[in-house]
Amino acid sequence: MGAVEKLTDILKRLNAGEEPEAVQAEARKFLAAVSPADLSLAEQNLLEAGLSVEDLRRLCSLHLDVLGRQKARLKEKVPPGHVLHTLVSEHEMILTFLDHLEEVNRRVQAADAYDPKREEYSALRHIAEHLVEAEAHHQREEDVLFPELERRGVFGPPEVMRAEHVELRAHKQELKRLAEAAGELDFSDFRRRLDAEVGFIVPTLRDHIAKEDNILYAAALEVIPDNDTWARLKQECDRIGYCCFTPES
Repeated sequence: MGAVEKLTDILKRLNAGEEPEAVQAEARKFLAAVSPADLSLAEQNLLEAGLSVEDLRRLCSLHLDVLGRQKARLKEKVPPGHVLHTLVSEHEMILTFLDHLEEVNRRVQAADAYDPKREEYSALRHIAEHLVEAEAHHQREEDVLFPELERRGVFGPPEVMRAEHVELRAHKQELKRLAEAAGELDFSDFRRRLDAEVGFIVPTLRDHIAKEDNILYAAALEVIPDNDTWARLKQECDRIGYCCFTPES
C-alpha cells in the first residue's frame, strides 16, 4: 500500500472511531518510516482528493507524536543567519513569552481587583505586543519559505500553517486589546476573557511551533538542499524585515 493509500486508510479509520489507540499505534509506526518530504507530498495528494485542513492537522499532530515533540536540531545543521536558524531562534523567544504569559495570567486570576501598580499588567502589555510583533516572522514564512516549498511540491504543511496563522492572529490581537484596556473593563469580565485567550494561545502556539520546527522546517531542509536557493531566500527575508526580538546572527 502506497503512502497516500495508507494515510487515507488511517484517516478513515480514525474518523470512524475504530479503536483509536490501535489505529494511532499503527499510524505512528507508519509515520516513523516516512520522510518529511514524502509525507508532505502524500498529504498534498490527499488535499487534492478532498482531505480537509482539519484532518491534515490531525495527521500533523500524529506525526509530531512520532517525533516525540523533541526540540528541533535544525540549529545544529545550519549556520547562524540561515533562514531556518533565524526562524527557530525566534520560536525560542516566542516560547519564552508564552511561559511568561502563563505566569502573568495565574497572577491575574488570583487577584480580586485591578491594581495598576502591579507589574503583571505592564508585563501583559509587553508580552502581547511582542506576540503581535511576530507578524514579521509569519510573513517571512508565508511570503518566502512556504512559496518555495510549494514550488517544490510540498503543499500540505504550508497550508495547515497558514490556516493556523490566521486563527492565532485574531487571538493575539484580542489579547493585545485586552491588555491595553485592562483598567477600563469590569475586572471579572477582563479576568474571564484573559483566561480564555491565554487558554487558547499558549497551547495552540506551542503546538504550532513544534509542528513547524519538527515537520515543516525538516521538510524544507530535505527538499531545498542547495545553498544558492537558501541565499536567495535569505535576501527575500531581509527585505521583509525581522522582529524586535529576533536574536542577532
